[in-house]
Amino acid sequence: MELVVARIGRAHGIKGEVTVEVRTDEPELRLAPGAVLATDPASAGPLTIAAGRVHSGRLLLRFEGVHDRTGAEALRNTLLIAEVDPDELPEEEDEYYDHQLIDLDVVTADGTEVGRITEISHLPTQDLFVVERPDGSEVYVPFVSEIVTEIDLEEQRAVIDPPPGLIDDRAEIASAREDAS
Repeated sequence: MELVVARIGRAHGIKGEVTVEVRTDEPELRLAPGAVLATDPASAGPLTIAAGRVHSGRLLLRFEGVHDRTGAEALRNTLLIAEVDPDELPEEEDEYYDHQLIDLDVVTADGTEVGRITEISHLPTQDLFVVERPDGSEVYVPFVSEIVTEIDLEEQRAVIDPPPGLIDDRAEIASAREDAS
């Protein structure tokens, strides 16, 4: 099975290094020197990691055969894809691969059906479940423990405890201003 593990950003310096947006909890395993990664678009790869280092909090990679800034810039926005055994599980108990979460049924703690996870959106601050509701609309659920209270892979469901307004129109609007009436 293929997993997206990073997206190549802009070139760094003149010797072919690139910044990468890491999309794996195991970069030391998936983005280590010698790793051969497929790419999207496929025409950019496969790419073999020659070296990696952290600079100012960002991971920088250099690939075999890419020796200058022009070559590095040509890779910008390319997705790096690792081949992973489908039975492999993340090391931590409360971590999941995207493929484990896609198609899970989403229900509230009282059993009310919310929908089905169709996508995981990886944002800089947190991940979001994109949940397709039975009527075809979508709702975005932050993948944080305060809201997603349980992931049950055997039952193929995610249990959520949504705050008012997240999945319905029960939002409570608080204001420090008094009513003008």
